[in-house]
Amino acid sequence: MIYDAYYAERSRTDMERALRNMGYMQAYVELNEEIRKKKLKLTYRLHAGAPYRIGSWKYDIRDEGVREELADYESHLMQDSMMFNVNILDAERQQMTNHLQNRGFYRFNKEYITCTADTVRGTHIVDLTYHVAPYDARSGRMHERFRIGKVNVLTDYDLAEAARERDLSHFDSLHYKDLNIYTRRHSFLRPEVLSQNITIEPGRFYSEARLQETQSMLGRLHAIKYSDIRFVENHNDSTLLDCYVLLSRNKPNSFSAELEGTNSAGDLGAAASLSYQNRNLFNGSELFTFKVRGAYEAVTGLQGYSNGNYVEYGVEASINFPRFLFPFISPDVRRRIQATSEIALQYNSQERPEFGRRAASMTWGYRWSYNHKWRHSIDVVDLNYVYMPWISTTFREEYLDNINNQNSILKYNYENLLIMKMGYGFTYRSEGGESRATLGNAYSVRFNVESAGNLLYGFSHLLKAQRNDSHQYTVMNIAYAQYLKTDVDFTKSFLIDHRNSIVFHVGLGVAYPYGNSRILPFEKRYFSGGANSVRGWLVRRLGPGKFAGNDRNIDFINQSGDIKLDVNLEYRTKLFWKLNGAFFIDAGNIWTIHDYEEQPGGAFRFNSFYKEIAVAYGLGLRFDFDYFILRFDGGMKAINPAYESGKDRYPLIRPDFGRDFAFHFAVGYPF
Repeated sequence: MIYDAYYAERSRTDMERALRNMGYMQAYVELNEEIRKKKLKLTYRLHAGAPYRIGSWKYDIRDEGVREELADYESHLMQDSMMFNVNILDAERQQMTNHLQNRGFYRFNKEYITCTADTVRGTHIVDLTYHVAPYDARSGRMHERFRIGKVNVLTDYDLAEAARERDLSHFDSLHYKDLNIYTRRHSFLRPEVLSQNITIEPGRFYSEARLQETQSMLGRLHAIKYSDIRFVENHNDSTLLDCYVLLSRNKPNSFSAELEGTNSAGDLGAAASLSYQNRNLFNGSELFTFKVRGAYEAVTGLQGYSNGNYVEYGVEASINFPRFLFPFISPDVRRRIQATSEIALQYNSQERPEFGRRAASMTWGYRWSYNHKWRHSIDVVDLNYVYMPWISTTFREEYLDNINNQNSILKYNYENLLIMKMGYGFTYRSEGGESRATLGNAYSVRFNVESAGNLLYGFSHLLKAQRNDSHQYTVMNIAYAQYLKTDVDFTKSFLIDHRNSIVFHVGLGVAYPYGNSRILPFEKRYFSGGANSVRGWLVRRLGPGKFAGNDRNIDFINQSGDIKLDVNLEYRTKLFWKLNGAFFIDAGNIWTIHDYEEQPGGAFRFNSFYKEIAVAYGLGLRFDFDYFILRFDGGMKAINPAYESGKDRYPLIRPDFGRDFAFHFAVGYPF
């Protein structure tokens, strides 16, 4: 790049300013230029000096009303002897402003608050004074405190007629609780739905927090396309603000269709789906979704089967209610947690050359968020039924009943099965405060736990029900699964600068079958490798433990486990345009809790599991299109736990691209 003395000096002054803003008042930066032929080397030497700390702080408030409201204000940012930091001082101004705006001071903003710093001579102590200016310093006019007057809700709001939003004569009106509802026809939302999602109430002091809460609650209603909230001073009482909630309806119905080509291990096929959505099923912004899907695939390479086609069709329906459908919960709690309730039904049918499979499920659960950081989910009932109407003689004789090829894991997954589970999960995402975000102190935690079969097992044991030949209790001659499964994920980002960051991730999962089950259902087992795990292996090609696999036709069953560990470290950088790059190191594996003959070396042992951790490294390219990310990762094996010693165990030393490379394509980041 071409040297520019102006920008070099500007960088020096920016560094000095940044140091002084962080409390190093006497900091200075030296700029040295060293010319070598036609190249110039710049060296910035930072002399920070001793930091300044805050000794005391006080408030200078000439507005009596503001002074009374701040009398009970407690700072959560200012601390004795903390380092002087301009960013924290500015955050304190914003916190004081929020405190006042939530107590009726509608026109107040942080520009009315200034801060002066006095240093004690001969020390590095700073005494602060926060000054709060009156509304108009020239006239001496103080800040006014407003209460809410009328709350007017205009449905069917038209942006083209924005100037007429206060002319309500041409609207039909309805008064419901504290709301005045105006509509040109009938309201597309029931009055109680509007009342549940509008927290601004007449007679209360104006609150910025309630305004944002109402905007958030209205924004999650699928029936609303656009919402706007405005405040207008009441002509008869200057201490009142009339609130106008302007709503425009969304299109209630929509259809979508998808057509895709499929390629499963070289077998070509096609799939199509058709979806219908109603965004306002019962005039309460209930989202109803109905979807049908069909797929066909020509299966090749199979011998001894009468049919060579794979046919699948499925249907699913769900209703999402934008509220907590549960008794004994007060309206205030319903508003605060902003929960949704969902009921879903699904049916799927598969016809393969080897077998026929039917699956039906029913789910009833809740989802809610808190403080934009916490997300919770509860599955009250999740019922799944898998039915195998037929299994071909060839498949049964070759894999399921073959004395020389007994596989209890494989056989278990081709039997009729009932799963009745319940679960809970939460996700916490912390972006940190304004000053912490500068340091990249952002992390997320995800936790899930689910339990299946306990209620059924309790009833079976209480009623002394008969067991089947496999010593399992049944419901209508169908064995049910019983297990406990827990997953924990932790991800932390370290921001180096605006172009570079490091992301660390660790994930641990444990699933334990007990009681009515000795083996986990295949859908609940863990697998390793792939785009979101240890990327030196293809999906389902790693583990469990040091198990290497032997029969490639059924390894997708055998290479699964009850315990999973993933540890990932990824360096991310912006390259150019929308293209980003990455370098990653992955480690992990899966293990089984019990010893299985089909998975020798796959059981978890405390004294040896660390020797069975696989390690991979690689490079990635990501196209960031804002709304979605296309990811291409190429991973190489570094340590292969399938080998206990020798060069095959450490492919990092002698890499073989054809043997050790795995390519992955995915949408979104891996963690």
